[in-house]
Amino acid sequence: MRMALIADIHGNLDALKAVLEDIEQRDVENIVNLGDVVSGPLSAYETAEILMPLDLPTISGNHERQLLTLSIAAMGESDRIAARKLSDQHRAWLRTFPAVRGIGKDVFLCHGSLENDVDYLLETLDESGCRAATVEEVEARTEGCDARLIACAHSHMPRAVRLGDDRLVINPGSVGLQAYPAKWPHTHVIENGTPHARYAIASRNGSDWDVEFVAVEYDWDNAAAVAEINGRMDWAQSLRTGRVV
Repeated sequence: MRMALIADIHGNLDALKAVLEDIEQRDVENIVNLGDVVSGPLSAYETAEILMPLDLPTISGNHERQLLTLSIAAMGESDRIAARKLSDQHRAWLRTFPAVRGIGKDVFLCHGSLENDVDYLLETLDESGCRAATVEEVEARTEGCDARLIACAHSHMPRAVRLGDDRLVINPGSVGLQAYPAKWPHTHVIENGTPHARYAIASRNGSDWDVEFVAVEYDWDNAAAVAEINGRMDWAQSLRTGRVV
């Protein structure tokens, strides 16, 4: 079994189209979506219109939760821009996403950690910033989950950790945004260093899983221009460079 993992599209239509086209060229049986689908200053409406007919197994990210539970006034700027473009049909679709999801007994999908959608699973934050989590930290955070493959998202960082019992924990990276600054719970910066759209392919190998990370070229200058039209010069910079500054 070969399964494509996509995540953190954030309404980046150009990146999504390129990733879906790339997946079509590979021997992949299905695609799962790990959340944060439409929020951002790009193409929320069009992204939803492409994904809804595909009916991919999808979970809710923190931005889906925010779009569905917060008032416009209480939303962050990226959510506000997306919220104003979405139809009632789109919101009904977002409401169908569970917070976590199992695929059989072998695969577990979450957006952030196993407990919530805002904590990183494969990164650790402290006063000095963000670092890769140790194997011991990831084992503690996944205790009690027997799935051989645990897929997460949220940090936008493509990363995999093989645990001592051979469970594999994967973050496929972000389809739509390769760099951002954050202030919670500690100030930190995420940067992948290039603007390529990211996703991963997980392959079953007997009772275990392996992973291939994929970086895809797309028209990031066009995506950045859309961000600029919507007043988000910070997004334009990240989309063009994969860096915050």
